[in-house]
Amino acid sequence: MCGIVGYIGKNEKKQIILNGLKELEYRGYDSAGMAVMKDGELSFFKAVGKLENLAHKCHDFLSEGEGLAIGHTRWATHGKPNEINAHPHLGEYSCVIHNGIIENYKELKDKLLKENIEFLSQTDTEIIVKLFEFYAQKMDLFNAFKKSIEELKGAFAILLISKKDENKVFFAKNGAPLIVGKNSQKEFWFASADAPLIGFCDEVIYLEDLSLGYASKDELVIYENGILKNNTFVKLNNDKSYAQKDGFRFFMEKEIYEQSRVLNEVLMGRIKGDEVVFDELENENLTAIDEITLCACGTSYHAALVGMYLLERVAKIKARVEIASEFRYRKALIKKDSLFIVISQSGETADTLEALKIAKAEGAKTFAICNVDNSSIVRLAHLSLLTRAGIEKGVASTKAFATQVLTLWMFAIFIAQKKALNVNEEIKALLHTPSCVVVKQILHDKIHRLSKRYLDGHGFFYIGRDVFYPLALEGALKLKELSYLHAEGYPAGEMKHGPIALVDSKLYTIALMPENLLYEKTKSNVEELIARDSTLLSISPLDFDLSDDFIKTSKQNHFMCEFFEMMLITQLLAMEISIRLGNDVDMPRNLAKSVTVE
Repeated sequence: MCGIVGYIGKNEKKQIILNGLKELEYRGYDSAGMAVMKDGELSFFKAVGKLENLAHKCHDFLSEGEGLAIGHTRWATHGKPNEINAHPHLGEYSCVIHNGIIENYKELKDKLLKENIEFLSQTDTEIIVKLFEFYAQKMDLFNAFKKSIEELKGAFAILLISKKDENKVFFAKNGAPLIVGKNSQKEFWFASADAPLIGFCDEVIYLEDLSLGYASKDELVIYENGILKNNTFVKLNNDKSYAQKDGFRFFMEKEIYEQSRVLNEVLMGRIKGDEVVFDELENENLTAIDEITLCACGTSYHAALVGMYLLERVAKIKARVEIASEFRYRKALIKKDSLFIVISQSGETADTLEALKIAKAEGAKTFAICNVDNSSIVRLAHLSLLTRAGIEKGVASTKAFATQVLTLWMFAIFIAQKKALNVNEEIKALLHTPSCVVVKQILHDKIHRLSKRYLDGHGFFYIGRDVFYPLALEGALKLKELSYLHAEGYPAGEMKHGPIALVDSKLYTIALMPENLLYEKTKSNVEELIARDSTLLSISPLDFDLSDDFIKTSKQNHFMCEFFEMMLITQLLAMEISIRLGNDVDMPRNLAKSVTVE
């Protein structure tokens, strides 16, 4: 969740931290803070809410010259979003920022309370700096830091600075991302994602779990699992074009409009003639696998559900889907001759990462479908495919979902080819999908006009069948995330088994009615809702006179082409309703982009 930035160098540190945090604000925006060490003095600032509040608070502060700085933007886990609970957390002479959850913080806090050590906040993070200073009474600072980290259980990325050694930043990483960067000016940088480093660092190290160390202007020391490591840097991609809105009102709007180009990039180099080609998988015997488990959270879980339908229909292979947060605790049985696929936009999703570790420990072949190279999930899995969505700054996922579904469809076709199944029609449809998500201004204008009719009422049902059921789930999730209105996705055939009791004129139904997949069955279910006076918006290529509102889609030859066009419409609808309600589309309340905590 939260965003972390750190810097060692001579430049204006306040602005470096603020600029870096701006790149990470989508990861959490309940509060923000920074600490700067210069000439032996430790200055710190905190503010509730978005980053602009912190910038205003430290407006007159200057920090040029050799020194250190750390900054943090928070998504609250322990304690309300207020200044006391905001990072950095302070000891008598040190301060710390932290991303993750310290699972045993209560036990550690009780231990320190018995030593008459006082706490100010409700957070788990404060325990780190108090534990560090407790041990620093008895040993040198690095060993005190090391001893403190050894006592922590849970997921964490930590930066700590102390007036007792004003030249060092101490760091530790386990289960939450942390990157160390450097440049030709001998400056060191730290961040929880690439974005703050782009344009400033030439090379980076993606720290592995159980890593800790320290850095100063002349030295970088990293231990991994207690062993001193050689510092092996890799080149950092310096493309920062994603950070501009390019005239769009919101990053989310830009990312919806980008989907046609992005889907073309997913296909690029992976279609040769009438075949799907994955160079990463060419030496793998995937036909020997008799079962596939797909595991994910949130939007990625909905993509996994689509993948399940496609793997069984196209590749004729048994597939099941698991919610990662449930899978990791339910003692699931994993067959050694199965393939375990994890899907994550960030590659750092905590529950999905833990599920991957469990499957790998049980001996399953593991496979990551992810948007971020060098992420924890990609590095841990046996195999991986990158979805090529590019950085997605809108918290509510759009193009990441589209690329996950397209990648899963291609993967199903790839396996089908290996089994000598006929996939000619699938390939034709696959190549047509980028044109299905081109946003036409006449469509966007219509959705904008329609959106004013859906601002009240007591809820929404999104309904569909087959792959359009997970699309209904995703459409409802987008509306919930952005508008804060209650919405549920349902299989159309399940409405009469209870949910129909909620139906009246103020219950809005969004019906996904593709021509090429179970149209008549879905139509029958929709008519049951109309008979109970539900207000209906139907989305279909076929005219439907009973609708209160109707969005006509293009005539397509394959249901997946209909899927992508309807996906686009549900994204635009959720966004336009949210804008009319006055919400911040890019940063919905209570949410963050990369869920690195349970």
